[in-house]
Amino acid sequence: MKRIFIDTEFTDSFDLHLVSIGLVSSAGEEFYAEVPFPDASCSAFVREAVIPLLGRIPDAVMSKDSLCQQLLAWLSTVRLVNSDIEICFDYQTDWDLFIDAIDYHVPVWCRPCLIASNINEVVKYEFYKKHALPQHHALYDARANLAAFQESDDGRL
Repeated sequence: MKRIFIDTEFTDSFDLHLVSIGLVSSAGEEFYAEVPFPDASCSAFVREAVIPLLGRIPDAVMSKDSLCQQLLAWLSTVRLVNSDIEICFDYQTDWDLFIDAIDYHVPVWCRPCLIASNINEVVKYEFYKKHALPQHHALYDARANLAAFQESDDGRL
């Protein structure tokens, strides 16, 4: 089974709209997109910490319809033959925005997996520092979660 680590950035917890989404597979494949969002819905934090990081990845801006099509196509491409994919997220809103991005057409071979308790925060911090990456960029945060992910001693999540 392949694991896909996901992170999203969004406007605000109370007026929730996707801003960007990043996915990184355990084999290293990546997907990143930025979508139009209502500026008026952005919290002060998003204005200060998230919006300045947009535009760093070439050709990432797309419509929500295009995001749905491209994301489902990417998942199909990275999936191992006749195998399930675990969509690993550390925050429930990431999963909620992911399924919204694919218009709730979750393939039967995609399984949600909450990994918050499996993220080593020290390793995650060191990842950002080592690679000189800022936090609160969906692709960088997905990469950091992959780097900091640790299975429990019994091999289960």
